[in-house]
Amino acid sequence: MVLQVKTSTYEAKTQEIAKQLLAATQENRSFFANLRDQMRWDDKLLAWAMSNPGLRVQLFRFIDTLPALRSKPEIAAHLQEYLGDESVELPAALKGILNYANPDSMPAQVAATTVDTAVETLAHKYISGENIKQVIKTVERLRKEKMAFTIDLLGEAVITEAEAQSYLERYVELMEQLVEASKHWGKIPAIDEADGEILPKVQVSVKLTAFYSQFDALDAKGSEERVSDRIRILLRRAKELGASVHFDMEQYAYKDLILNILKKLLLEDEFRQRTDIGITIQAYLRDSEEDAKDVIAWLKQRGYPLTIRLVKGAYWDQETIKAAQKHWPQPVYNDKAASDANFEAITQLLLENHQYVYAAIGSHNVRSQARAIAIAESLNVPRRAFEMQVLYGMGDKLAKALVDRGYRVRVYCPYGELLPGMAYLIRRLLENTANSSFLRQNLENRPVEELIAAPDVELSHAKAQRRKEEDLKFVGAADTDYAVVEERKVADEAFRSVRREFGKTYLPLINGEYVSTQESVDSVNPSNFSEVIGKVGLISVEQAQEAMQAAQAAFPGWRKTPAKQRAGVLRKAAELMEQRRAEFSAWIVLEVGKPVKEADAEVSEAIDFCRYYADEMERLDLGVIYDVAGETNRYIYQPRGIAVVISPWNFPLAIACGMTVAALVTGNCTLLKPAETSSVIAAKFTEVLVEAGIPKGVFQYVPGKGSQVGAYLVNHPDTHVIAFTGSQEVGCRIFAEAATLKPGQRHMKRVIAEMGGKNAIIIDESADLDQAVIGVVQSAFGYSGQKCSACSRAIVVEPIYDAFVRRLVEATKSLNIGEAELPSTQVGPVIDANARDRILEYIEKGKAEAQLALELPAPEQGYFIGPVIFSEVPPNGIIAQQEIFGPVLAVTKVKDFAEALAVANGTNYALTGGLYSRTPSHIQQAQEEFEVGNLYINRTITGAIVARQPFGGFKLSGVGSKAGGPDYLLQFLEPRTVTENIQRQGFAPIDGAD
Repeated sequence: MVLQVKTSTYEAKTQEIAKQLLAATQENRSFFANLRDQMRWDDKLLAWAMSNPGLRVQLFRFIDTLPALRSKPEIAAHLQEYLGDESVELPAALKGILNYANPDSMPAQVAATTVDTAVETLAHKYISGENIKQVIKTVERLRKEKMAFTIDLLGEAVITEAEAQSYLERYVELMEQLVEASKHWGKIPAIDEADGEILPKVQVSVKLTAFYSQFDALDAKGSEERVSDRIRILLRRAKELGASVHFDMEQYAYKDLILNILKKLLLEDEFRQRTDIGITIQAYLRDSEEDAKDVIAWLKQRGYPLTIRLVKGAYWDQETIKAAQKHWPQPVYNDKAASDANFEAITQLLLENHQYVYAAIGSHNVRSQARAIAIAESLNVPRRAFEMQVLYGMGDKLAKALVDRGYRVRVYCPYGELLPGMAYLIRRLLENTANSSFLRQNLENRPVEELIAAPDVELSHAKAQRRKEEDLKFVGAADTDYAVVEERKVADEAFRSVRREFGKTYLPLINGEYVSTQESVDSVNPSNFSEVIGKVGLISVEQAQEAMQAAQAAFPGWRKTPAKQRAGVLRKAAELMEQRRAEFSAWIVLEVGKPVKEADAEVSEAIDFCRYYADEMERLDLGVIYDVAGETNRYIYQPRGIAVVISPWNFPLAIACGMTVAALVTGNCTLLKPAETSSVIAAKFTEVLVEAGIPKGVFQYVPGKGSQVGAYLVNHPDTHVIAFTGSQEVGCRIFAEAATLKPGQRHMKRVIAEMGGKNAIIIDESADLDQAVIGVVQSAFGYSGQKCSACSRAIVVEPIYDAFVRRLVEATKSLNIGEAELPSTQVGPVIDANARDRILEYIEKGKAEAQLALELPAPEQGYFIGPVIFSEVPPNGIIAQQEIFGPVLAVTKVKDFAEALAVANGTNYALTGGLYSRTPSHIQQAQEEFEVGNLYINRTITGAIVARQPFGGFKLSGVGSKAGGPDYLLQFLEPRTVTENIQRQGFAPIDGAD
């Protein structure tokens, strides 16, 4: 649709009304235009932020940190760190007071007190109260101004079931107290009735995701069941009280599920006739117009209207960043003009269907509200069928102007404590000070014509536009977006298809042929070990010898194969895995017990390894030229020879694929010996390589017993490279054996070994506890802690230790433990009985040296162990030093950040580590001193991404460079320098000579 509002039916009226509203709102234009000495500090904060982008970022980051700071010296120190940078321009007065040397000094105390007070004042501009009593005062004041209200409860992120239950109970209490207070309110016809219908005086706005801590589109059915039970309780109580309920919209990933849940529930006999309920649509989403049409069609079927609150949307940055990181299409419009145009299109759609839907137009943009009025007046839309909405503390003048024109105005009033409300405040500040903000443009005295101009944009073109990937040389494969219904259907069908293949036999591939074996092993489903995934033939030492001979014979031809051709095989393999993505994910879930989303991410990683290493080999194949006059110098690479890849079961596709294709693309003939418990997936990967065109003998699939076949291949004199991922014990043994020169061996073997970790996450006193708890839980218990990168230690500073452990325990209790195939599962089984028994032994050792904070029960039909948390763990304790490789977390208390860093570094490992902190100096120090190969700050520590986060450690965590990085392939290559004297009798060709 091409939106040409300038020539539309409603445009002239829109312009007229917009000018009238604008005139009414500009009587008292803001403090931004003229700074004055008598201005309040909270006003100055925003004024300064608007004048300096660098300051804006640093100031808002400081404000985000402020609620976590517990003393004036802490505030002063952080104020200095965030705003003391030379790049931040500040007024001379503030810059002067930042020069205090000591955060305990009097100037520092004054600065801290001043800023703390100013920010608190600022927060209360946007938050209607810290408790219900204050909220009641606020809404009573609003009602005197003839404004209705809706109340939104701010709070900590709902990451536990206890918090989800509390959220429901707090809303019930909120409604009860507001309704009780409303009995003393006089009737205000402008907001309490419309077209002869009495309207509820009390309205609350709620978020569906807060009713269930594990809300997830992948588990659509489970999420619906858990959320719907609590919604029914809320709606029943609201009806008894005579209050109305509005459902907010949240992140895009939840949109379809939220709409589906509400549409299904509100068709139930008990709720079908209710008209005191609302839902929200966000106009910055590309598919929001279709959503609006769909909801209207559904309301026609329902037969009773509901309110649709139309807003622009508050998560633009977050949605944009997430889509870019995931390589998904952008769900939001690229620019504000398109969002504004879409907002007007949906406004028209809602008002033209006023007999089926009540429209609530939420905007601080004078033009947007004027547009709605112009349409409503032109169509004679009944007053019951539409209202205007603004956020508390924003658009106050516009709200008053709308009231004066006789329209029903509702103010969205968040309430809650300052700490949990800070995220909301930051979003509001960002909106207020963004360059494209209508409020800001208005405050900057932009011309009236510019402020109320129609959004001149072709909406169909804007919908088709996608924000381009960043200018990267390598763009990774996109994970499956399980918020898309069709993707979930594909996944379900893949599971059914894979199950039909259970019990088949998979034979080794030697010299291009599948060969029979005398021995085999059953690979079973660790979620249910009565299910045999497949039977895998295990080669003998004699067959290993045949495979080695085949590799020797194939090597001369493969090394001479052009790098571009070898890279082509990898790219074809990547393409085939992409086509079989859902199938490979299902095999991973069923053979090694990895939950669905993590299995899908592993397929992406395998695809990325193929494409990235193909690119890298073509780059390396160019060599380096170091010519001088009369002499050419070429720095080139050649393959080493025969590579033996010994891959683990915990990343049965990604790691096996990554090590194998790295060896192959560099020209080495390669033998893959996978872990016995994941040999079926390795067999499926073998199918891909064969179909991709790998020549016989160049790659061979050789499953076998590690103590026999693995040892034979490691010790073989013709083995040139050994790529291993597994335990420290086995890795060190391989390294020692490879270092011993064997009879007939004419080279030194290269060992690439990744040997695990004892990874720590540090949480300091400035950390965002919501973020830290979620990150530790996911890092520790994702895939049951069976990742070499998993968090097995949380090191927490004393001031927040007790609060952190409390929330950590509750959040972990809320995890779903079950079969990996179930979409609700966050914690699946461990790999086998040996692993289970070994982990249980460590748990018993932990009980002897620390406090057991949590031990969850687990299902019995598979190899399950429920998550275990130990608190008060001594830094040198067994469970704090030895790799457990299971869902066991040790939490250690430390005095301060310096001690936390020392404890984190106090192991033999150096693989991954994490820090949750909002203190710039701590972040800087961790970057310099935290002894890990992969450091993650304010996020989970698992899930490294090819090219973006190359993976690997040092100390006793690894021997070799980082997988998925620019120097990884060098380990499979021998560098050579070729120099030629090109002089002949004193003559040499010279480039550029005449």
